[in-house]
Amino acid sequence: MPVFDPEHNTPALTARLASQSDGLVIVCYCAAWCDTCNQYRPGFGELAERWQQHTFVWVDIEALPELLDDDDVENFPTLLIQNQSGNVFFGPLLPHINHLERLVERYDQNTPLIAEGPRRLETLLQSGA
Repeated sequence: MPVFDPEHNTPALTARLASQSDGLVIVCYCAAWCDTCNQYRPGFGELAERWQQHTFVWVDIEALPELLDDDDVENFPTLLIQNQSGNVFFGPLLPHINHLERLVERYDQNTPLIAEGPRRLETLLQSGA
């Protein structure tokens, strides 16, 4: 499964989110000018190919700041992980893809929801934030 880029393929992402009955939504908030993000992106894509049950999304916060809702990004990469009920992780990670890999591998249905982070990505896309 490819990494979705809402700047260029919002209809495909919206359709994917509407049809996803389980799995996680994993959003990486970065900026096009960020070298760290550009180095992180290939590994993010590899995880998307490996874990096709999840939806991986790459958001350039300067092109689509509305997909951050009212939240800010201070460090790159900043990740948002949502399940069907809400957010289970929101914050910066060290730019080592194995950290995200371990976070997703350790996720289970009993992972508690957190109050931090943007609203559900599907809602933000539908409302145009």
